[in-house]
Amino acid sequence: MRNRAVAILLLLVVLAGGASPAPRATQRRGRSQEQLRVAEQARVAEQVRAEFLHAWRGYERYAWGHDALRPLSKAPHDWYKESLLMTPVDALDTMILMGLKEEAEKTKQLIVERLSFDKDVSVKNFEVTIRLLGGLLSGYQLTGDRRLLALAEDLGTRLLPAFESPTGIPYMYVNLKTGAVRQPVTNPAEAGTLLIEFGTLSKLTGKPVFYQKAKRSLVEVYKRRSAIGLVGQRINVETGEWTNRNSSISAEIDSYYEYLLKCWLLFGDEDCRRMWRTHIRAINQHLADDTPAALWYGHADMDTGRRAATTYGALDAFFPAVLALSGDLRRARRLQDSSFKMWQLHGVEPEELDYRTMQVKDAGYALRPEIVESAYYLHRLTGDPKYLRMGETMFADFVKACRTEAGYASLKSVVTKEKADVMESFVLAETFKYFYLLHASPRVLNFRQVVFNTEAHPIRKTWMNTPPKRKRRQA
Repeated sequence: MRNRAVAILLLLVVLAGGASPAPRATQRRGRSQEQLRVAEQARVAEQVRAEFLHAWRGYERYAWGHDALRPLSKAPHDWYKESLLMTPVDALDTMILMGLKEEAEKTKQLIVERLSFDKDVSVKNFEVTIRLLGGLLSGYQLTGDRRLLALAEDLGTRLLPAFESPTGIPYMYVNLKTGAVRQPVTNPAEAGTLLIEFGTLSKLTGKPVFYQKAKRSLVEVYKRRSAIGLVGQRINVETGEWTNRNSSISAEIDSYYEYLLKCWLLFGDEDCRRMWRTHIRAINQHLADDTPAALWYGHADMDTGRRAATTYGALDAFFPAVLALSGDLRRARRLQDSSFKMWQLHGVEPEELDYRTMQVKDAGYALRPEIVESAYYLHRLTGDPKYLRMGETMFADFVKACRTEAGYASLKSVVTKEKADVMESFVLAETFKYFYLLHASPRVLNFRQVVFNTEAHPIRKTWMNTPPKRKRRQA
């Protein structure tokens, strides 16, 4: 009887939590595992930072003051007859986020002392907007140096003549000095990937013309969508007629969709939200190839939705990030798995893959960031460590295949790993930045308080009005 009473008393103690050494041990192990995970992330982030510095040192040594470095010949390269400091402007905010204070200050001084847009050169409106205008605006927000904002306003003003077409959709090229325009055939990406930059410039300067011009261009492209809600690949800005009716989420269309969603989030623009919702329904209905085995997005005729090609590539790999940002985590996860499968075929992703046959159609690799960007978004929105492991694998492959003595080189072929003498500025603006942010502490940059432009320049809403909340669906 006494033994039974003792047994009952012990049971009551256990049920009351009096005997809990095992849970405490589990908690200690849990804390230890978490500490190991954080330490491993910090190690990878520091490795990314070191490799960024390696590429930057190559630019400093062989191409300082020019637009870009040729990493194999160790020579400078300029886009036009005069440098626009493409790489320094593009790389500035990456340095700031990485805590490279000396490099960032030296780069900022180069920009404010030597960058001038008073040049008789005809520039590509889209590329100059996302790289230079976006970089200057982000640099201004991160440093508070109003000289960067003054440069941004000067550039934005010089780009405005591009929008003076009969439709309001901008010409592809504009002369920075004379305002002369050329190339009336453009595409939705180049016409619709301008509002984050021009809209931010408008908000920061108090001049609505910048927002109005870029917003009209976006709307005019949208107005010319097909009856089933898709846009084509090329459009004439003078007639408003489509010259290529192929539809996809790929090159020449991609970031048009991205900016519809992001401009709603950044500016609270309900027109952008409505346009995004119209398009995403059509995209999922007509461009998605959704099977039990995998999710891909292909090409289709914009009018009929008939499948035109089963190709997907490095540029398409931005779409998991956009899906995740829109709240569609289920599709985002599945599409990122497909993108990573494409990467793993040859240890680096190709420019284009036929996902039906899994044969490479274009074997080049331009050091693109999109797949890393999507891993970053998914990790921040889901907390799933699988995206850290994915990023670590991709970064090791990236270094192994693309590192050179002077920097990083594009690949002519992901199959043979033969290098090309090209290191675009976006490698420093985007690819290294997303690798770093994926593994760095979230305190480096509050993901939920910025909107990245398509060149990965983070923009903060420092003006009035609260942005809409990002809705999330279950993973």
